[in-house]
Amino acid sequence: MSQDVPQTVKTVDAVTLVALDDEARCRGFNRQHGPDWLTANVDMSAQHYLYPFMVHRASHRPEFSPHWRCMLLLRMRDGQDAFSLLDIWPATFTQIPESLTVQEKTEIAGRLEAGGLPTATERDVHKT
Repeated sequence: MSQDVPQTVKTVDAVTLVALDDEARCRGFNRQHGPDWLTANVDMSAQHYLYPFMVHRASHRPEFSPHWRCMLLLRMRDGQDAFSLLDIWPATFTQIPESLTVQEKTEIAGRLEAGGLPTATERDVHKT
């Protein structure tokens, strides 16, 4: 497996995102949302975006290490965007088809790298 993360952004529907989150939980990855959080909070009809930015190592699960940590651009149920993180197994990520133009990838990566988006955690705090 390559030690480098791909320089790309991929789009996934909410059903795929939930499956990726379930896989992260099953593999014992640190960055995942827990059972049912995504289905309760994200727009299930929207597209969401994954942007791998670092190789992550999990000493407690060497059979699943290293893996990739991705920034997520989530569309929430209220129509607002939020930032989150998700750890993804590289072989799973590479199976997600490329569907965005270079310009779209650049725009989404720029939004994620610039910061300023509310995080999923902050949104949970404000809901209570």
